[in-house]
Amino acid sequence: MPPHEGRNDWAALATLLPYLWTYKWRIGLALVCLIAAKMANVGVPLVLKNLIDSLTLPTGSMQAMLVLPVGILIAYGVLRLSTTLLTELREYLFARVTQRAVRTIALKVFQHLHALSMRFHLNRQTGGMTRDIERGTRGISSLVSYTLFSILPTLVEITLVLVYLALHYDIWFTLITLGALISYVIFTIVVTEWRTHFRRTMNDLDSKASTRAIDSLINYETVKYFGNEEYEARRYDEGLQRYERAAVKSQSSLSLLNTGQSSIIALAVTLILWRATQQVIDGRMTLGDLVLVNAFMIQLYIPLNFLGVIYREIKQSMADMERLFSLLEQNKEIADAENATPLQTRGAEIAFSHVDFGYESNRQILHDVDFTIAAGTTTAVVGHSGSGKSTLSRLLFRFYDVNAGSIMIDGQDIRTVSQQSLRQAIGIVPQDTVLFNDTIEYNIAYGRPGAQRSDIVAAAKSAYIHDFIESLPNGYDTMVGERGLKLSGGEKQRVAIARTLLKQPAILIFDEATSALDTHAEQAIQSQLKEIARDRTTLVIAHRLSTIVDAAQILVLEHGRIIERGTHVQLLAANGTYASMWRHQIQQRVAEEALAAEPDLLDTVAETGNSVLR
Repeated sequence: MPPHEGRNDWAALATLLPYLWTYKWRIGLALVCLIAAKMANVGVPLVLKNLIDSLTLPTGSMQAMLVLPVGILIAYGVLRLSTTLLTELREYLFARVTQRAVRTIALKVFQHLHALSMRFHLNRQTGGMTRDIERGTRGISSLVSYTLFSILPTLVEITLVLVYLALHYDIWFTLITLGALISYVIFTIVVTEWRTHFRRTMNDLDSKASTRAIDSLINYETVKYFGNEEYEARRYDEGLQRYERAAVKSQSSLSLLNTGQSSIIALAVTLILWRATQQVIDGRMTLGDLVLVNAFMIQLYIPLNFLGVIYREIKQSMADMERLFSLLEQNKEIADAENATPLQTRGAEIAFSHVDFGYESNRQILHDVDFTIAAGTTTAVVGHSGSGKSTLSRLLFRFYDVNAGSIMIDGQDIRTVSQQSLRQAIGIVPQDTVLFNDTIEYNIAYGRPGAQRSDIVAAAKSAYIHDFIESLPNGYDTMVGERGLKLSGGEKQRVAIARTLLKQPAILIFDEATSALDTHAEQAIQSQLKEIARDRTTLVIAHRLSTIVDAAQILVLEHGRIIERGTHVQLLAANGTYASMWRHQIQQRVAEEALAAEPDLLDTVAETGNSVLR
């Protein structure tokens, strides 16, 4: 996912600051420790200067004998220790700030992604998005660490050193130091900005390669079905090759940056020492002054030597944060109204009133769909593939909003109630059941988190899967694998039925709920579904018409329009589309039963067909 076009580094910082500012008192104490640590660090060369100058006293004097132990053990030791202690105290104070900010933002992004519409999730690239979240949260930690623990302390130390040099020495020391710093910073920023696009390219290519890899692994079975392992490996390697080229360019530009930085620092140190040595010879500076100036330059050189790396990492962290925060800026297509209230279900009557809908503006799916499901009754929807049957369930769950018309539950427009209460009132057994990569017990209990084990077992028994679970070596603790692939289609569907039974919703949706079951299991489950649907408002999306003959109302959809409605008997009497579908399925079932009774009949039919073709 590309970064938000209008976002920049300052916008990313502005988004981050409120999360940090929650702990402003900790930030304040950390900054006090930071300044105190740097003052102690600058004080070390000053102590060394005084020690060296004091050692010029006559040999054997009492003062010279006292200077060495007192100066080194007390002044030098205290300053060195205080620098470390203050730095660690700063780290301790700020650790909670950084980690809490990372935790809060990561949780907010996670919640926001769940709040986004079905349209977003159908278009997302999971591999790239998860990598963006991972890098973004890591970027927050890096940004705070580098800014407050590297850049800011260096700026404080530079300021203290420049002020001291200006007040105590020849102005040339200050000018050389300041000139070197300005040249260093300008060179670092210019080159780093130039090479930033290499890092961005690496990020994009890394995300694309990750997307391809994860997509291929998720569709492992399909890859195996078509024997395309080598093809997938080539596609993945193409992404890795492009990443490799971008990484080589990035490393080459880094070498140029490091060489230029070292040249500037080496020139500055040489000029400073040449100037200081000359002034010592002239008697205008002492040996202690020479040591002081040299120590200052060494202390400045060490953090400056990493400025390019730090600046690059800060820019990289900014880029990573841009991608993370761009996820937060994704528009919630489906959002609760400001005055949304919980859904109040009495009998759970459902009314679709003149509903128009299309997933895309140029392709309408439903046209003036108008029907009511009376409270406690079952309505079935049938039709050919692509007629809009499953779209009805998605609209009822409010994964999308209708383009025109309304959907009401007990007289309440579902756009005016909270999504949480709406979805809590509806249970669904989908045609394509996807399970979490966890235990069977966890997947059944997902219908009502926190349910008692006895309730989970009761739901499994009602779904006719308890005996199968008990036959497994690990029973209810059996892992189902990613997307439930360790279970058969029928087993997954029965887990989904148990999960919905455990939820005990007021409204039920069966979307081809028994399509993956054999005839015997289907008959057993069908009677159980009828039992649990009793006194509940139920919408059945069916392919096998034999499963809906008892429905109070049957709707026939064609190209998104209701072309017939009535009971099973009424629709057969009308001798329309439904009656034609019924006759076709009866003929198909008779043929299947005949083939099951006489297996050789299939060979006879095949031979007859071949004779006709010849």
